[in-house]
Amino acid sequence: MRRISNTYFNTSIRFCPLFFFCGLLMLISEIWKQYCLTFLLNHGAYNWWYFPFQLCSTPMYILLILPYIKKERLSNACLTFLMSFGLLGGIAVFADTTGLHYPLSALTIHSYTWHILLIVIGAFAAAARLSGNSGGTAVKLSAFHSFADAAMLYIFFCAVAACINHICGRFDTINMFYINPEYPMEQIVFCELVPYLGNMPVIFLYIAMTVLGAGVLFFFWKLVFLRRNR
Repeated sequence: MRRISNTYFNTSIRFCPLFFFCGLLMLISEIWKQYCLTFLLNHGAYNWWYFPFQLCSTPMYILLILPYIKKERLSNACLTFLMSFGLLGGIAVFADTTGLHYPLSALTIHSYTWHILLIVIGAFAAAARLSGNSGGTAVKLSAFHSFADAAMLYIFFCAVAACINHICGRFDTINMFYINPEYPMEQIVFCELVPYLGNMPVIFLYIAMTVLGAGVLFFFWKLVFLRRNR
């Protein structure tokens, strides 16, 4: 059991420079994006609507701290988050690309590139998380718990987003994670349910379905690596 754990940990470490480089690249590009939005498009006034804390922004923060995480369980949770929730954020946006378009073509290119990068990072995170021990009994026993840790990390991010919405909503319009009850749900499909279920129930449904969608992706990766290592 311990040997399998060490194999996994060594596999993850090999990806750390790549993860940190991607996180640093995303941070620099996000600073540039915020500059363009504030000074080129909004005449020096900051628009809280574009504060970088959506689901598709969280991988940037995780990537920056991942190489410094020493606890294996937390490292597992972060990698699982990247290969499921982060990947979901990269894929789902292409169901409705209106949010990717800006008056500046450079920002539009940045948005598309960002979400494509999330998909690539999700694949590398899956390799780091599963390739070293995908055939091990320990993974079979802990698969649910591994995803549960990532789901708890997502709920934590939702709680942070709710706090940001509450605090910063006093100054401007803001809707981090699209769960601000002050604004009708905007996400495709879910917005159609608001007239029937109400805004708050749809917000909770959206959170639950996000967890479900991420879970499908997680177990998809498990199946891929289990078959690969037969």
